[in-house]
Amino acid sequence: MGLKVELKAGERFILGDCLVTNGSQRTRLLIEGDTPILREKDIMTTQQADTPAKRIYLAVQLMYTARDPRLHHETYFILMREIVQAAPSAWPHIVAVSNHILNGELYKARKSAKTLIAYEKELVNHATRGTNLRRGRQADFKTA
Repeated sequence: MGLKVELKAGERFILGDCLVTNGSQRTRLLIEGDTPILREKDIMTTQQADTPAKRIYLAVQLMYTARDPRLHHETYFILMREIVQAAPSAWPHIVAVSNHILNGELYKARKSAKTLIAYEKELVNHATRGTNLRRGRQADFKTA
């Protein structure tokens, strides 16, 4: 059983190490084999990789689509150490991604990296709310 992919006009996807762009009409493809496939919505570009978790996702994506994933392992492990040092609470997410990589499950590693991005966003939102709360408290003390 192959993978059925429906593409909108102009939609792109990665097939192995190739970028494929659909033409001007909706298309349905049946893809069989073990070649890595990423839909446009799942592709991370270097410009989009503007946070530590997104850079990890990009490294995993590069492993997933590479003929030799080991070429990207060093980059991944450097990024992994950096994010754990900055946010130790991200450790369980990093363990999930790393275990998938070590087991050769790069598609699952990519999905776990997406969870890491969501967790990172949650941390940033929490930190931002905390900063705003502190500012609000300071303002309250000044007016009292």
